Amino acid sequence: QVQLEESGGGLVQAGGSLRLSCQASGRTVNSLAIAWLRQAPGREREFVAVVNSNGDETYYGESVKGRFSISRDNVKNTVYLQMNNLNTADTAVYYCAARYGIILSPAYPHWGQGTQVTVSS
Repeated sequence: QVQLEESGGGLVQAGGSLRLSCQASGRTVNSLAIAWLRQAPGREREFVAVVNSNGDETYYGESVKGRFSISRDNVKNTVYLQMNNLNTADTAVYYCAARYGIILSPAYPHWGQGTQVTVSS
């Protein structure tokens, strides 16, 4: 069983930065790709970024390219999302999710509970 727990969300002003963390546990966690996705009120879940099991392959959603960076530490079983130059459109609940293999959509079987990110203007 894979368990995921997000942390690091909060309130930040536009132009600011936050770093989210996803603590993963489970026997196979270091074999899984881990993604960040987000959901704003009234909107569908949106793919943000994903990193493969080795940490050497990453992909980003178009709206965050050049501003967000995903990385992982397989010793700590933790995946990070560094978010820079935040704007109000980034306000959402951010989830980490895991699966075998990379996909650039929300179709992940394992999910955390989410952490709220609010960007004020």
